[in-house]
Amino acid sequence: MESSFSFGVILAILASLIIAANALVVMAVLSLIHKNDGVGLSFTLNLAVADTSLGLAISGLVTDQLSSTARPTQKTLCSLRMAFVTSSAAASVLTVMLIAFDRYLAIKQPLRYFQIMNGLMARACIAGLWLVSYLIGFLPLGVRVFQQTAYKGPCSFFAVFHPRFVLTLSCVGFFPALLLFVFFYCDMLKIASMHSQQIRKTEHAGAPAGAHRPPRTPSDFKAVRTVAVLIGSFTLSWTPFLITSIVQVACQECHLYPVLERYLWLLGVGNSLLNPLIYAYWQKEIRQQFSQMALGMKKGLAAFLLLLSARDGGPQGPRESARHITTISHSELDG
Repeated sequence: MESSFSFGVILAILASLIIAANALVVMAVLSLIHKNDGVGLSFTLNLAVADTSLGLAISGLVTDQLSSTARPTQKTLCSLRMAFVTSSAAASVLTVMLIAFDRYLAIKQPLRYFQIMNGLMARACIAGLWLVSYLIGFLPLGVRVFQQTAYKGPCSFFAVFHPRFVLTLSCVGFFPALLLFVFFYCDMLKIASMHSQQIRKTEHAGAPAGAHRPPRTPSDFKAVRTVAVLIGSFTLSWTPFLITSIVQVACQECHLYPVLERYLWLLGVGNSLLNPLIYAYWQKEIRQQFSQMALGMKKGLAAFLLLLSARDGGPQGPRESARHITTISHSELDG
């Protein structure tokens, strides 16, 4: 009982952090899209939305973990909850794959990129991604071999889903996708190296700046670094859970469920908290947008406090307070 309560507290904290961090990324990316419409930004937005939905989905499990085990969640409701959790996690992983492919396409086919990856194609990719994610999440509800025969609360992943489901996802989806990631990244590094060599040759030949340079921008190659960090964090977060689940299928007597559910599953879910932190640190435009949002909140708070002081009969009248607010705003803008 105490262990379940502690797990519920950890789950509640993790869900709150995931929702808050990704909500900030959603606001920042929406502001950037409003200023500069870009396909890459729509994929970043979708990743933040997927991670936010995962935080909301696991928050539904908190009540069951914190409540008494005398009234456990019904199996059908628990299965639906875990299906939504799995769908959101799948959407997050598939969006990381989509971002990696998008950056690969931008570097591999720079002249045709905007013809291939236009707004319609981006929307179709995102819609198809969510359709596949929900098919993955709800697959155990329609395939009996992926369900646990006996159910005992509280609600958890392996209380309703059999490790065979994870084994199938690993062999059909995760490990092939990981090999594809490695291929994409190695090819992007090769293209980046060739690009740098061409620039050095052009500069050594004394050609004018910008002449005969490949139509790729430094931001494309900086995005390769961000994609590498995203893929690395996603691999480190989910690989232990998937491999241990495969071991559980192969060794029925091992009984690794406590380790899988209490530690490794939380590690995988924690990837949705790492994603916004990675973008906040590595992605310059999102980092700058965060700074602008913080500055706007600071100005708004200062204005509110000054108006509150004027209303309460402070030393300055409303007109003087308004003038002081204007002075602060101009001075911060000039700085």
